[in-house]
Amino acid sequence: MTIAVIDYGMGNLHSVAKALEHVTHEHVVITRDPRSIRGATRLVLPGQGAMRDCMGELQRTELQGLVQELLASQAKPLLGICVGQQMLMERSEENGGIECLGFLPGQVRHFGQDLRDEEGRRLKVPHMGWNQVTQHHAHPLWDGIEDGSRFYFVHSYYVEAERDEDIFGTTQYGGVEAHVATGRDAVFAIQFHPEKSADAGLRLLENFVNWAP
Repeated sequence: MTIAVIDYGMGNLHSVAKALEHVTHEHVVITRDPRSIRGATRLVLPGQGAMRDCMGELQRTELQGLVQELLASQAKPLLGICVGQQMLMERSEENGGIECLGFLPGQVRHFGQDLRDEEGRRLKVPHMGWNQVTQHHAHPLWDGIEDGSRFYFVHSYYVEAERDEDIFGTTQYGGVEAHVATGRDAVFAIQFHPEKSADAGLRLLENFVNWAP
């Protein structure tokens, strides 16, 4: 039993791997070797930085086709994290518009420049720090995690999924509803960083390890 953290050069790979090792006895490997990725029992698609760079590195390392093949086959559970969630959508507004993997219908939007809280005070972008996540639909990865639990975020862009059935969690920031947990079948993806989200984040990773879609 192996969990492969896909290494295409972008993402907080070692922190994610260490968090996974904390919640499981399964072998966790950071790899860009197609044979190792194909042979793994579970996959993690991380992402960090600009969408242009993430998609560019996925192409440069010749892993884009493999990731799209694995998404289409639904042969094994896959967890997308941060930009790894955004990459699953059709298109991102970032960098003037970037085509993404197109697994889920929807877009990646910018928060904008004039976000305000309920008292009218300006909010900073990126959205950085702890925020509550509302569980939009039930899912095995929410098992043991209280609705409204707080997770740790760092992002200027957010997912806007097209289909309600693909949305599993939302966060409010400056009047914007961000779809911060999305998925379909054997794929689940989150905008927040579980490895930085204390007990709730570790529980989600444990649920992923035990998930049998």
